[in-house]
Amino acid sequence: MTSGSLFIISAPSGTGKTTILKKVISEVEGVGFSVSHTTRTPRAGELEGKDYHFVKESTFQALREQDAFLEWAAVHGNLYGTSKAVIDDLIMQGRDVILDIDVQGARQIREKVGKEAVFVFIAPPSLDVLQQRLTNRGTDAESVIKIRLQNARQEMVDLELYDYVVVNDVIENAAEILRSIIIAERSRKRRSATGAPLQFHPV
Repeated sequence: MTSGSLFIISAPSGTGKTTILKKVISEVEGVGFSVSHTTRTPRAGELEGKDYHFVKESTFQALREQDAFLEWAAVHGNLYGTSKAVIDDLIMQGRDVILDIDVQGARQIREKVGKEAVFVFIAPPSLDVLQQRLTNRGTDAESVIKIRLQNARQEMVDLELYDYVVVNDVIENAAEILRSIIIAERSRKRRSATGAPLQFHPV
């Protein structure tokens, strides 16, 4: 069986990454989503085991000491980590795996796996648009929005870490570009658009 690919997706908070990923995962066959561990409190509508594995900080630290994470990072005062075992299992099944992680985590994975993963950064059309989106979302205080904008400026300095940059001006357009990237990477690994390995037989 041909193994799948690992897609690292990063974006500043408020860019629309979650909406884009949900569309792509629901529409592209053979794509799995790695559910990360986090110590933060669930937001409205988030489900345990679907959006994140919500754990106590003591549990997270125990997993980190066991070297159970492919990467981990502290973001906005909370801890996030990606399970090695889950990733390896999905890829060996021939599925493509999407990791939704920040720039800190992406840098860790780039250092560990190099070109074995595909790195995609989803960017807002501008920081002014990002500020408007964060404000309209209505979930963060003004002081938090200011921090998120500062982080976004810093994150966009590291664009050279990524293989592709997708500008989210319109959700549908950005999702289509990400779908195209996934299909192109499947072609590069001699797989069909559905992710199945190509079967070539001598005449």
